Amino acid sequence: MDKRVALLLLFCSGQALAEFSFEYDFDANQKPWKEIQSQLPAAPKAENLLKFDVSPASPHQYFLDRTSITAGADGVVRYTVVVHTAGGAENVSYEGMRCGTVEQKLYAFGRSNGEWARNKYASWEPIHLRQTASYQRELYEHYFCTQDGPADMKVIQQALASGGISRGGD
Repeated sequence: MDKRVALLLLFCSGQALAEFSFEYDFDANQKPWKEIQSQLPAAPKAENLLKFDVSPASPHQYFLDRTSITAGADGVVRYTVVVHTAGGAENVSYEGMRCGTVEQKLYAFGRSNGEWARNKYASWEPIHLRQTASYQRELYEHYFCTQDGPADMKVIQQALASGGISRGGD
């Protein structure tokens, strides 16, 4: 092997190792994210439901329980959503959304008697931003997650009052 090639390979591998070490050291100083515990809210009441549109392609009606919406210190927006399906069913769920990682989590399902059934398989899942009929996408893009940083209740309240944040081109 040519000495110049050997030196180049040695330099490149050393450079890659240095970059890996820098990234590892940088990430090692970061505090790991920790989700805070939250209480399940009261069952939603009709007078607290705020309708929001998802897509003309969706035959369902979507509502947020305005009294359940919180923006936690952990960066998670928690909320109750009520879906009235075209077939007449009502689905109620208590969910969380992480704006920084574009993820959502379903904490509990609402029962017809007003109680909650915890989702024992709850985990953070990606929000699919390309699905036009996704209510999570609508909430992420137009109500809960701003371009200015972590979710902020003042901005969320303004978005709810105005029918959502309009992004250029929407």
